[in-house]
Amino acid sequence: MTELSEILAALSVPGELCEKLEEMRVRCFACAHRCSIPDGKSGICKVRFNDGGILRVPSGYVAGAQCDPIEKKPFYHVRPGSSALSFGMLGCNFHCGYCQNWISSQTLRDPRALVSPRKTSADALVRLALAQGADIVVSTYNEPLISCEWSVAVFKLAKAAGLMTGYVSNGYGTPEVLQYLHPWLDLFKVDLKCFDDRHYRRLGGRLQPVLDTIRNIHSLGMWLEVVTLLVPGFNDSTEELTALTAFLSSVSADIPWHITAFHRDYKMTDANDTSLRDLLGAVEIGKRNGLRYVYAGNMPGRTENCENTFCPECGEILVERYGFQILQYRLAAGGHCPSCNHKIPGRWAE
Repeated sequence: MTELSEILAALSVPGELCEKLEEMRVRCFACAHRCSIPDGKSGICKVRFNDGGILRVPSGYVAGAQCDPIEKKPFYHVRPGSSALSFGMLGCNFHCGYCQNWISSQTLRDPRALVSPRKTSADALVRLALAQGADIVVSTYNEPLISCEWSVAVFKLAKAAGLMTGYVSNGYGTPEVLQYLHPWLDLFKVDLKCFDDRHYRRLGGRLQPVLDTIRNIHSLGMWLEVVTLLVPGFNDSTEELTALTAFLSSVSADIPWHITAFHRDYKMTDANDTSLRDLLGAVEIGKRNGLRYVYAGNMPGRTENCENTFCPECGEILVERYGFQILQYRLAAGGHCPSCNHKIPGRWAE
């Protein structure tokens, strides 16, 4: 554990999203924890730390990088069928008991999470994306907000090369980090994990900053999709799902909402797996609250067309999916329905 922390300390640069305080403390603005960090200590994320009154932040490495279908992120209203170069680092500002990427996200917090960083450069990642035929570069696998300076370094080069850029995040942001990312970030997927502040505190955060981040992402014009993992006994009550989807609809009825099935993982092995009935019930709650694009995930081919995109005006099927595969794509140029010409919100290929 000590050896890994020393390796990560060497793979760091002075951070930009911070302010200096008295007695050599620094305040970090990368996430809503807004950690006030004494000299020689790290923030809650374990990877942003104070070295002699200077905030140092992750840079120059990845814990993993590979090309994925954009549907896997999931983004359903972004260039269906395209590839995204996904890259991630180490650490997280939450400690979710059901995390599927815990071996990278819980590094320096859980001694079982042993993933070695691999040195790289922003230029090398962009060249890899181009060589693999990717259209998009996405920071994912761990929480990207805590390595926002590294993301911006990669995204500046990616956008110069004509690529789109994206985040897969828990959304525990601040106005400062969103303004910092905004010029370089096109797509933002937020995990809205529940709609109960007590439950959020079990995961290591609070509800309100996530809601504020969702509002701010939308107002800044970045493309936003939201995912909720439906965990039996944790966030699956009708009351909570009704409040959650009513909130999303109040921001915009055009926000795609992905409700996905839970499977036992990491430390949460006592909850039941999500049933198809409950998953489809959550879809109906979202639709009743006015959301126009509600998708069910993690059960390919079983969700009664809930993987597909339909025109909300005429009901025409526009994108037919099976898991991460595109079976049919019927959108006209610019994202219009070919039957009624209704404009479908998203980031579609021309």
